[in-house]
Amino acid sequence: MQHRSDVEAADALKAAYQQIRSEIGKVIIGQDEVVKFVLVSIFSNGHCLLVGVPGLAKTLLVQTVARVLDLDFKRIQFTPDLMPSDIIGSEILGEDRNFKFIPGPVFSNIILADEINRTPPKTQAALLEAMQEKAVTAAGVTHKLAQPFFVLATQNPIEQEGTYPLPEAQLDRFMFNVTLNYPTFQEELQVVKNTTSTAHTDVNKILNAQQIIYFQQLVRNIPVTDNVMEYAVKLVAKTRPNTQFASAQINRLLSWGAGPRASQFLILGAKCHAVINGKYSPDIEDIQAIAKPILSHRIVRSYHAEAEGLSADDIIEQLF
Repeated sequence: MQHRSDVEAADALKAAYQQIRSEIGKVIIGQDEVVKFVLVSIFSNGHCLLVGVPGLAKTLLVQTVARVLDLDFKRIQFTPDLMPSDIIGSEILGEDRNFKFIPGPVFSNIILADEINRTPPKTQAALLEAMQEKAVTAAGVTHKLAQPFFVLATQNPIEQEGTYPLPEAQLDRFMFNVTLNYPTFQEELQVVKNTTSTAHTDVNKILNAQQIIYFQQLVRNIPVTDNVMEYAVKLVAKTRPNTQFASAQINRLLSWGAGPRASQFLILGAKCHAVINGKYSPDIEDIQAIAKPILSHRIVRSYHAEAEGLSADDIIEQLF
């Protein structure tokens, strides 16, 4: 898949994005922002965490994305008794009396980590190396994962029964933390109509693995002006209490700020957001458009913020 110039390639990505959106729209009613963030994370080579109560089509969304992008897809249902070897695979003794590695479900392009906060930290950690290194180590041997590789994890809100909150180190591996809301009345009406009849919706395959890797490379090649780069880094620096850029208000409302990975994801995400909106370089609006789902799970509110009922998004809004 070659284009004469990066401009032509950027136009091709925008066109592909719009086709993908319309194909996903055949199956997923509403949830436009969520679909956008999932696709931006894929083209930016990041991972995405979807948070919402049961029944909001989180799993269906991920399955539909995998079908439209013609990618290998595995679903791992996280349960309290799931072991790390159930994810990455295990060594077994073969008939020739030698050990051989049997790959687990993580050896796929799109992994749906369903209800990731239902499993203990030991098993959650098994995903960490895969997400960061795009490889897993079993019995001292490192096995490379297929490319492209994404983890799209779902979790129910932490307050529900029998959950293990994800540790900060693992949350930081996710580019986006996207909250799904209930559908509007009209959307829910449409969902019920579509899902309670015999009608079956087929979606077309728009891209393949090679094209996605090509577009991921393109997103990295997009130029960013110095003032946009500085704005992104300063926005993240402002979340760190008692540092150079933090205001008195932030010192009071936050007890912990975002790390450098947030700055990297802001720039990558803004590049992709610019291209799918027909721009060839991101501006400050692109940074702001994706800042909330990138920063919300990386900042820790103080008891003042909780007492005043301020959400992470409210605090990020103040930073703008």
